[in-house]
Amino acid sequence: MNPLAELHALVELFPEERPLIAHAEHVAAPLMPEPYRKMLAHEHHMTVTMEEHHHSPVDVHVLDEREVEGLYCRKILLTKQGNDQVVQFGIIRFDFTFVTPEVKAEILSREIPLGRVLIRHNVLRHIDLGALLKIEAGPGLAKHLQMPAGETTYGRLATIFCNGRPAVDLFEITAPLT
Repeated sequence: MNPLAELHALVELFPEERPLIAHAEHVAAPLMPEPYRKMLAHEHHMTVTMEEHHHSPVDVHVLDEREVEGLYCRKILLTKQGNDQVVQFGIIRFDFTFVTPEVKAEILSREIPLGRVLIRHNVLRHIDLGALLKIEAGPGLAKHLQMPAGETTYGRLATIFCNGRPAVDLFEITAPLT
């Protein structure tokens, strides 16, 4: 699937009254400005990357969740622990058949970011970076990331392989970085 089609498929899991994204385009890693390139152009968990960049643990806030065709889907925000500064917006689609019931239960608890759960349970995982994206925020994303509509930020599409199987599709967008 091409990156913009995959982006559309993930965004459509959670239709909003106001458009989430005004415009998105695929961008090559060398053309992505810093610090966004460092934040997004890697094959690591965004939980760890956000915590390192912001010098703070992060908390997960589940905005919405549902099951679609047997897959668990959720829309989230990550915030800096202690001050609720939003650092990331994300949408995930997770096939729980590739993880233990304990991992599934901890994810469904909505208390710990996905990356932290997988690390804590030592799930054998590989993150495949699908595409880097330049994103113009629509009113929906602007509200979530506390930024002006029309402003640019960056994100990525990725797949997490758990125990050698493609288990999680991700759309992750950083809050604007200065």
